[in-house]
Amino acid sequence: MPEQLTLFNSGIISEGNYDKLASMPDETGNKTLDEIIEISGYSYDPNQDIFYSNMDPWQRKIGYCHFFDVAAAPMGMIIDCEPIFFDYNDKQWMIGFWKGQYDLVSGAEIGIYTRTSNRNPLSYMLGSYYKSADNNELLPMSFTLRKNGKVLFTRKDLHWWLTGFKLGEFSQPSELSMAITITLDNPIMRDAFIDGLRNAGYSAEEFTHFGTTVSLNFDVPHTPQPITRNKVFEWIIQWKNEQLCHEFQDITGESNTVPEKLKVLEELAPELYKRILRMGRSKPLYNLYQSILTAAIALLVIIIGTFFSNFVLL
Repeated sequence: MPEQLTLFNSGIISEGNYDKLASMPDETGNKTLDEIIEISGYSYDPNQDIFYSNMDPWQRKIGYCHFFDVAAAPMGMIIDCEPIFFDYNDKQWMIGFWKGQYDLVSGAEIGIYTRTSNRNPLSYMLGSYYKSADNNELLPMSFTLRKNGKVLFTRKDLHWWLTGFKLGEFSQPSELSMAITITLDNPIMRDAFIDGLRNAGYSAEEFTHFGTTVSLNFDVPHTPQPITRNKVFEWIIQWKNEQLCHEFQDITGESNTVPEKLKVLEELAPELYKRILRMGRSKPLYNLYQSILTAAIALLVIIIGTFFSNFVLL
């Protein structure tokens, strides 16, 4: 209870979430940490020592647009992006692959998103908006993440956002590869997805399919990367990320389990501890998107208002 009160008083846990602590099941062995992880949208797999996204985290409400990939590097995430676009069942689909360094963690993602139109007036600024797949659009997916040929972890689930993040591991995106399998709903959807792969630059030799299951290896991206992935900026961010990982390893070197490591960090390096609570695609990225979207809408309203004012004067 003193530990929970400390986090509550520091503002890390809100008043509304504080009462849920006592009933939270252990996953890491630390009830407070499990609560924070769940609020962040993740769970912990002790067998592989990784964190992964839940079915209904706060991120599901956000969806996807290209701006998220552009904003990733400034937010400390140097990751390869591979969006695959295709049309199926009167919708535009985007199945995206990501791998790389997310601040203090190495990780990977497969995400499924859909949209029904191109009517977003801000698409030219932020990129077309896609909402996260609904429950009836989930697909069986799996990937094995390797670093320099060595397996880091494997994920498999019926999901819309299949992820895995290894805490304290530092990697260059070029060191990582994902062996991916996705089972589509039917042959029509499979063929549409394959067309999307081809449009993204994948040759027939770079993927296989058996039935409605498509397999491929995501190593070197085939699609253009965000403008923020320039070499100088990437070097600066990755230098910072590597130092953070080294600091994590130095402080927690003699600790064996994740709860032990995080307890040490909470006591000896509280700022590093707080960074870990923002692993993966964090809320600051969403908050930045909301701020820019609000400003863009306000600017659009001003432009429209000015246009009609001038029209009336004429």
